[in-house]
Amino acid sequence: MIEIVELGIRFEDYVVFENINLSINDAEFFVVLGPSGCGKTTLLNAIAGFIKPYKGHMRVAGSEITRPGADRSVIFQNTDAALFPWKTVWENSEFGLQLSGKGTKDVREKLIRTYLKKTNLDGHEHKYPHELSGGMKQRLQLVRTLVMDPPILLMDEPFANLDAQTKRYLQLELVDICKDSGKTVFFITHDLNEAVILGQRVAIMSAGPHSGIKNIYEIAQPYPRDLTTGEFRNVLSLLNNDLEEESNAEFA
Repeated sequence: MIEIVELGIRFEDYVVFENINLSINDAEFFVVLGPSGCGKTTLLNAIAGFIKPYKGHMRVAGSEITRPGADRSVIFQNTDAALFPWKTVWENSEFGLQLSGKGTKDVREKLIRTYLKKTNLDGHEHKYPHELSGGMKQRLQLVRTLVMDPPILLMDEPFANLDAQTKRYLQLELVDICKDSGKTVFFITHDLNEAVILGQRVAIMSAGPHSGIKNIYEIAQPYPRDLTTGEFRNVLSLLNNDLEEESNAEFA
């Protein structure tokens, strides 16, 4: 679904990375870890079409990425910047559908109600963002994205500011929704547990500048993942060792 070949991005004289090679499969949940400043968000923004590389190629389903597109939706960590504060939960959910003219009113209504129910937001349709908790805002951002049915979700630490219980609930919901709908997910996190809970493959990026993909680990465990198994702890240990090595290199 996503193919990246010899990708290079720099800002003036600072080279973020210059030889990123990566293939992400259709309907794969792909997670990226790495030390601060290694270029994780820059890579996501490049895939989204927000940043142009100075070298290399990025393709989605064989087509070159040259700009943002309806086939890729970004879900941000900062929900306050992503939601319209003057619109209700329902109006925020419907905005993209109205703008694109997708479906009839009845079709749109059924779709919104389906995802509000899946994310446990049904009954809150008439509330405004300031009346919602952080977890509810993040679920609303997810609903607004999913009703548009993009094949690719680009997610930049969307659960980083949530409490443990809300985070766990949303992790499980996200896995179920993406599995049922066949979404391809590119997910950035700093949370090792979250990476292993969610990812079918987990990439470790090396410390910047001139960062790259250090290792990619395949997580063969079925969903939902059992955090108490030896297999889970072994994968966690491998990721932690790799990440600690790169984090130490950052301050060497």
